[in-house]
Amino acid sequence: MRNEIRASHILVKTKEEADKLLNEIKAGKDFAQAAQEVSLCPSKNDGGDLGFFGRGMMVKPFEDAAFTLKEIGDVSDPVETQFGWHLIKLTGIIDD
Repeated sequence: MRNEIRASHILVKTKEEADKLLNEIKAGKDFAQAAQEVSLCPSKNDGGDLGFFGRGMMVKPFEDAAFTLKEIGDVSDPVETQFGWHLIKLTGIIDD
């Protein structure tokens, strides 16, 4: 059971923006660089890094998507929350 994960994210307004960005990342664009360039979240200054967090600390759709990522480096499909559309990259895992 995962106690905590570390993730980075990119927040944009539309699914179309998120889809385009995901394709660019899959094609080799650096996730942190993309976050700095386009993310609407203040975390963009840190390449989207959110640090470590456990369950119950993020909004549910974000948390559900983040905790389903399996391997460090995996990037989610676009996830919608009340803040907009997110791409989430798993960057660390703390297991029980």
